[in-house]
Amino acid sequence: MKRLFLILTVLFISNTTFSQKIDVNNIEILRDSFGVPHIYAKTDAELAYGLAWAHSEDDFKTIQEAYLAGNGLLSKHIGLRGAPADFLTQLIRSDYVVDSLSNTIDKDFMKIVEGYAQGINKFAELHPDQVLVKQLFPITPKKMVKYSFLQLFISSEGDKAVRSIVENNLKNISFLDENKLGSNLFAFSTNITKNGETYLGINTHQPLDGPTSWYEAHLVSEEGTNIIGATFAGAPCILTGTNENLGWTHTVNYPDKTDIFQLEMVNKNHYKFDNQILKLKTFKAKAYIKILGFPIRVKKKYYESVYGPTLKNKNGFYSVRTASLFHIRGLEQWWKMNKAQNFNEFYDILKMNQIPGYNIGYADKNDTIFYISNGIIPKRNNAYNWTTIVPGNTKKTLWNEYYNTEELPQVISPKSGYVYNANHSPFKSTSLDENPDPKDYAKNMNFELYDNNRSTRIFELINSYKSIDYNAFKEIKYDHTFPTPFTYSFMSVNNLFEMNPDDYPEIKELLLEIQNWDRKTNIESVGAGTYAMFYYNLDKYYRKGYINRNFGKDIIAQALRDVKEKMLKNFKTTKVKLGDYQKLVRGDKEIPIWGMQDVITAMNASNYKDGKIRVTHGESYIQFVKFTENKTEIESIISYGASDHMDSEHYSDQMDIYKNFGTKKMSFDKEFNYKNAKKIYNPK
Repeated sequence: MKRLFLILTVLFISNTTFSQKIDVNNIEILRDSFGVPHIYAKTDAELAYGLAWAHSEDDFKTIQEAYLAGNGLLSKHIGLRGAPADFLTQLIRSDYVVDSLSNTIDKDFMKIVEGYAQGINKFAELHPDQVLVKQLFPITPKKMVKYSFLQLFISSEGDKAVRSIVENNLKNISFLDENKLGSNLFAFSTNITKNGETYLGINTHQPLDGPTSWYEAHLVSEEGTNIIGATFAGAPCILTGTNENLGWTHTVNYPDKTDIFQLEMVNKNHYKFDNQILKLKTFKAKAYIKILGFPIRVKKKYYESVYGPTLKNKNGFYSVRTASLFHIRGLEQWWKMNKAQNFNEFYDILKMNQIPGYNIGYADKNDTIFYISNGIIPKRNNAYNWTTIVPGNTKKTLWNEYYNTEELPQVISPKSGYVYNANHSPFKSTSLDENPDPKDYAKNMNFELYDNNRSTRIFELINSYKSIDYNAFKEIKYDHTFPTPFTYSFMSVNNLFEMNPDDYPEIKELLLEIQNWDRKTNIESVGAGTYAMFYYNLDKYYRKGYINRNFGKDIIAQALRDVKEKMLKNFKTTKVKLGDYQKLVRGDKEIPIWGMQDVITAMNASNYKDGKIRVTHGESYIQFVKFTENKTEIESIISYGASDHMDSEHYSDQMDIYKNFGTKKMSFDKEFNYKNAKKIYNPK
């Protein structure tokens, strides 16, 4: 009977004939003055349809690219550049895993996934000229879950493990991203705030474009959903946001989520596992490269062992194992978080333990604040060093159990009145005497123990106030000053301030500019511009692998000589303001922008033109939330605008507000939203 149920469930999730019919007359999309969709529907499934429709109107291309990657078809669209994603989704056997675990998905959530899929398919049917790859359609629930499965594998650093094996770079294994992207979360209770107010700061630092860039929406149904927040392309619910009673946000965390195992081979197809000789399963991944515009299919062999996906390099066979390979209900958990009404409900939803990582910061109208370093963390054998390659020849290293939510580092309503995280140690999440104790957690969970510039500065700022009002809350969030000294978690450049400028006459002016700089990353700051150019010029001095780079005076001096040469070549002066060097660019619009990597208002940029850089990651979706007993107030901003179409008035209409540290008001009030809507319509 159980097998019959599994077969029927697999047929359901794979079938393009949906079990429910969506009545679009029950769905209304309101576009406000910034083009943000406020979607009202009778049911949650209809709400998902409306979200799919609105998001497709604004950025159908990115949604498709996300699903193409999750279904091994991205290379059909972009050729060789899409091959790694296509290979990855086949390596982790998305088809098989989603089919085998589909019976675990809540049937109520499947209605949501169905509704979203129907919205996407209808949009594609009516806009065939916007379809990138016909083979992708129709979108099915299975195709949606496969994309989520790939994204959660990547969020577990599984892709980095795979790349380490392929590149045979297994000596200095670390999956940290050196805090170049980073995110922040803040929550303040009435123990530290004024006027009986509780605050939540949503401040994730994501790519400004692409499948993991934020899309803002307000979702309301008659089935109890009413949430304002942001989501990724292809997701049928809000992933960070606030409903009328509570809100939450995420930052990336770095406990040990992923392991690499070296197999003990006895021949080219068999490996030793305790007293057994087991045979590798062999598969061939398919991808496409384009030659003269024509797609040519190529194949690459991969394997599977008892540990998981397996690859061969010149030193042997290696398997990757991470908890996300065995869980497919992450989106379901997020959807349920959307609908939680109080802390107990929210915490019970976290106990599903389906989201493989991410810190969570939380606040609610009952003055509860909460932080947890969330994750699906394996229970491992203490006899092994899990920070290196682990022997893949014994069941002693084959973990199958995980820590419960209650067993993870967390803080609930501390007396200090605050929790925070900036991708640093979970053991530094509130006041010194209320932090979780690392001694209470298994060492092989390998939680972060370090601070960084952002965490150091946030702690500094919070403790500079006796109490925090709403203005102080916003000042903390928008602070863009480095601490003294710098506290990068992955390098040290503090030798900059030990150098005597007179000893370096050719770069004396640059040294003085940085040494006298107030460490504020203002647009008009020459010190910030000089330091930013120095910082980005250090990349070429990095060695591969994650090490603590303590840059000596000689390297610093050479880097500054390089900077001076670039300044004179591209700017004709050594007095370069940050805003002249760093730009926020959207289509034809280019504006100077503040911030830098690892300040609270973090920005990460790449080469642009004429010696300038453009921001690609960082401050993206921002939400300030104020809870009182009877009211929830929200201000938000996004880096560009609601639409990805260059001809839309909402393509870049939030950029100048964003540049000026401004926000827009968002409201749960239905009457207000209808009265002020610029456009009201039903999806097709």
